[in-house]
Amino acid sequence: MAMKPWPRVARSLGWMPYPPVSVAHAASGPLRGLRFGVKDVFHVAGYPTSMGQPLLAARGGVQHETAPLVQLLLDAGAQLAGKTITDELAFSMTGHNVHYGQPINGAAPTRITGGSSTGSAAAVSHGEADFALGTDTGGSVRAPANHCGLWGLRPTHGRVSCEGVMALAPSFDTCGWLARDAKVFARVSAAVLGVDGANLGPPRWLWPTDLWSLAQTRASQTLRPLARRALRDEGHSRVTVMDGATDEAYWAFRHLQGHEVWQQWGAFVQREQAPLGGTTAARMRWAQSIEAKQVREAKTWRRAFSQRMDALLGANGVLLVPTMPDIAPLRLAPEASVEDYRERAIRMLCVAGLAGLPQVNIPLASRLGAPLGLSLIGPRGSDAHLVAWALALAQRV
Repeated sequence: MAMKPWPRVARSLGWMPYPPVSVAHAASGPLRGLRFGVKDVFHVAGYPTSMGQPLLAARGGVQHETAPLVQLLLDAGAQLAGKTITDELAFSMTGHNVHYGQPINGAAPTRITGGSSTGSAAAVSHGEADFALGTDTGGSVRAPANHCGLWGLRPTHGRVSCEGVMALAPSFDTCGWLARDAKVFARVSAAVLGVDGANLGPPRWLWPTDLWSLAQTRASQTLRPLARRALRDEGHSRVTVMDGATDEAYWAFRHLQGHEVWQQWGAFVQREQAPLGGTTAARMRWAQSIEAKQVREAKTWRRAFSQRMDALLGANGVLLVPTMPDIAPLRLAPEASVEDYRERAIRMLCVAGLAGLPQVNIPLASRLGAPLGLSLIGPRGSDAHLVAWALALAQRV
């Protein structure tokens, strides 16, 4: 069934300025009646794919095939509303693209949406889409979900197909989704994930004290009582995740991600002399400087960390953590304070990324009128259970 897409809306709400394209979708299915946006890293037949870089859109032209994940949603009855803005090369956490603009956070307009699934989060937060697809390499679903008061899932690495999606750092890249409404989030999750391979039983709640210590004091004070109220009488165990190696985790992630980004996009940047925004250009220069020894050491550290996480979580261990250090920074915040926020955030977000684990953001709280999320991190392959546990936990608060 072919239906007309939504009329074009202001780019500040997150949409790419592409001409309208009619994309066929099933007349019935579990997602019938829902409209969705697609981050402009997914190929959709009839649309270009920019990855936030106009030269890439021009070089690639109009696509002739649709990414399997997008097609799955269309076949489930959802209607495509359009493609959404991403940070340039999907390589940022702020949501400001120098070429396509800075989408506005519908939950806190004076604050950033977060990147790089910035347009997807903005469109959903403004009610212009019921849900939207994003990608999460270093936090690009989880960060905007926290900032915009949305449900958001980073799946287990490899659980959801990233075929037909422009890669950033393949060993970290995942394809996830954002929704404002819990019931919509549950419907989309069920349609994409199906069921897990085994019945995991009830969750075993774990409270990682070292990750909580990375959150800003006022954010932690806001989330702690809500998290404990949600647990009620189930109890939890206090654990540490980093075992004192927070900086090692940070640099393992940075070096591996940066190395893979340069492998993917370094030749394009050099050959085409692509006009990159200031922050993207600086990150690409840094990525080029990473040495082979740093990559080898990071891979070794990552393997050991992944094994540690598997042992800690077992079949049904679930970490309760603040998703981000705090609410979203102000759009006009000094660059130094935004960079400090980013440094803290990477230390929190890199846990799931390094270990390839699923993480779901629950829009549980607010501070200063802006959303603040709590996350659950579960064992690899526990995605459907994790979504169900998150939905149940949110209802107790």
